[in-house]
Amino acid sequence: MAQDVKPTRKNLMQIEDRIELSERGHDTLEQKRDGLIMEFMDILDQAQNVRADLEETYDRAQDRIDMARAMEGDVTVRGAAAALKEHPEITTQSKNIMGVVVPQIESTKVRKSLDERGYGVLGTSARIDEVAEAYEELLEQIILAAEVETAMKELLDEIETTKRRVNALEFTLLPNLRESQDYIEQKLEEQEREEIFRMKKIKSKKEEAEKAEREAREDAESATA
Repeated sequence: MAQDVKPTRKNLMQIEDRIELSERGHDTLEQKRDGLIMEFMDILDQAQNVRADLEETYDRAQDRIDMARAMEGDVTVRGAAAALKEHPEITTQSKNIMGVVVPQIESTKVRKSLDERGYGVLGTSARIDEVAEAYEELLEQIILAAEVETAMKELLDEIETTKRRVNALEFTLLPNLRESQDYIEQKLEEQEREEIFRMKKIKSKKEEAEKAEREAREDAESATA
């Protein structure tokens, strides 16, 4: 509370410095919050497109595998899937978006040629190839969606943290500091008025004493004459 602050000029200067620093921090955090929101909105648009593509790719892959199972048999489809020897490799790096570290997922060996898929080309039909191609595309979409969704979460968390800091400065710290500033300024003004009144009173008493002394001296001189 403001009343807990000792009303001295030193404390007033310290509070004024804290207010200036807090205001700069508040402005910086506001700019960061607004920038993060803009980045989030861009990624949100991207995420909506990625989700739509993912759903479309999933439906296409599901249709193709259902067709392959119906035409080739479930055993043939499972056998082709089990023949894969070289699995995709996923690596993660990081990138910085306005101070927020978000993952960047890289994938290799997702798309494969016919001879890299492991199943015998002669023993299978083009439907198996279509299924493999559709699921390779689906895996790429899943990886992209994971990257975008994680980036969204990290940005959203940072936005909420930044908003809390902005609000704490704007609605708690700065009002308290300004209240303390006003309290100290008021007390210092009261002290200054009291000091001026005291000095005037001292001056008045001094003038009265000087006047009395002068009158006494004049009376003494008159009596001698």
